Amino acid sequence: MTVKPKYWVLLLLILLGSIPPSNAASTPVDPKVLHIINRLSFGPRPGDVQRVESLGVERYIQEQLSPESIPEPQSLTSQLKQLNTLYLNPVELSEHGTTNLPGQKPTPLERKAANKWAKQVLDEAVQGRLLEATSSPRQLQEVMVDFWYNHFNVDAAKGRDRLWVGAYEQEAIRPYALGRFRDLLGATAHHPAMQYYLDNFQNRADNHPDAQGNIRGLNENYARELMELHTLGVDGGYTQQDVIALARILSGWGFIRPDQQTDNTFGFDFNPKRHDFSDKVFLGHTIKSGGEAEGEEALDILARSPATARHISYQIAQYFVSDLPPTTLVNNLTHRYLATDGNIREVLNTLFHSREFWDAKNFNAKFKTPYQYAISAVRATGVEVENTRPISNLLQQLGMPLYGCQTPDGYKNTADVWLNPDAMNRRLSFAAAIANGNLPLSTIPTNIEQREQIGTGQRPLHKSPSIPVDAWQLTNTLGNSLSMKTQNAIASSSPQIHSALILGSPEFMHR
Repeated sequence: MTVKPKYWVLLLLILLGSIPPSNAASTPVDPKVLHIINRLSFGPRPGDVQRVESLGVERYIQEQLSPESIPEPQSLTSQLKQLNTLYLNPVELSEHGTTNLPGQKPTPLERKAANKWAKQVLDEAVQGRLLEATSSPRQLQEVMVDFWYNHFNVDAAKGRDRLWVGAYEQEAIRPYALGRFRDLLGATAHHPAMQYYLDNFQNRADNHPDAQGNIRGLNENYARELMELHTLGVDGGYTQQDVIALARILSGWGFIRPDQQTDNTFGFDFNPKRHDFSDKVFLGHTIKSGGEAEGEEALDILARSPATARHISYQIAQYFVSDLPPTTLVNNLTHRYLATDGNIREVLNTLFHSREFWDAKNFNAKFKTPYQYAISAVRATGVEVENTRPISNLLQQLGMPLYGCQTPDGYKNTADVWLNPDAMNRRLSFAAAIANGNLPLSTIPTNIEQREQIGTGQRPLHKSPSIPVDAWQLTNTLGNSLSMKTQNAIASSSPQIHSALILGSPEFMHR
């Protein structure tokens, strides 16, 4: 069952109660300005609409396509520096607190310390992502980090990956989010988080097939997902023999163990003793024995495949334009991908100047995922985020915890996955809490009791009085983009709940 848009305002009115009318909002903003902000960012902060109007749509696009040209605010930089584990590499993250020798079982105290460390690492990874998503002016960069992390998903709930997902994002996703797809593909393929998540670290070839012709120790998990999800797509034209060949090519790829002596801090390790050194035929290409280089050649083949170009183009078009993207747009993006050797920035630039992107029927037509909704609501209020716990709690409640998708295909971005009655009620409760100033986003918890309270929306100890969000300012921030039906519903209600109604409106649920 789904909740139809016309019922959303009614639901929120029921939750909050209602009374008499308020002042009219400001003049509506050019829909094209709102469209470009809502698609290239997680939604406007106060002043963003006016800035883009002054800057111009084209300059805004080019600015966002070059995030390195946009300075980060000092306040955000300082917050990120306080997250002690955020920029540690996989080797440092694994070695921290390890005192027992290889082969020795950890004591109960050592287990407790290890669990505490792992929780801190994951908590700080979540904080880092949410701080950047809500506060960074490099919004397209943040949007693409969300997109690519889901594309190359790794689940923190699987063993060692709770230590590594943050480093995975920092090292394998962020630096390449607007670069060449081949570089992004290579970075994810080599990262310990991916090698562990899809079991390729267990992939070994003994070169002695059993009676059925299977190679003992060969693990096909990563090879299969590498083609089905990361590159060619499920209809990409590969066969089971290609899966086996790719698994053999990637045999011996893994990560550094804690007892290994090495200067390699990235964590990737190629073990020639586990590798199948025979020649292989992969997607019609003969790959000669070459050890680790075989994998690089296979990644080259995959990244340059027309099937990969189409698969990536379809997913980008679906994310930025519509749940069922036009074939003409996908074709144009595919051609651009192939012509630029997989330059993501160029593919996006083509998309942002396409007729399909600017078709009015696609304006505000994408239903926000829980992540997009939570971030956009926080940004719209203009609050300076110090405490990300209320945001991460909402994502847990809505079934989209950061780094918590268990399946390798990542979280979907289409309405059919996220639009349901229970989820709508939770969104509306969040809208009411944030509008009334009851979410302590600007309060830094100072002790365990406050940390527990502060993540639930309860009023923490010694908290300053709640400051409701100003509805007039919120309307201006969002460009007065509400429909007449929604405006009438708001006008007939108490001024005290106007901001909640705006954040719970059908228009705000879309981008």
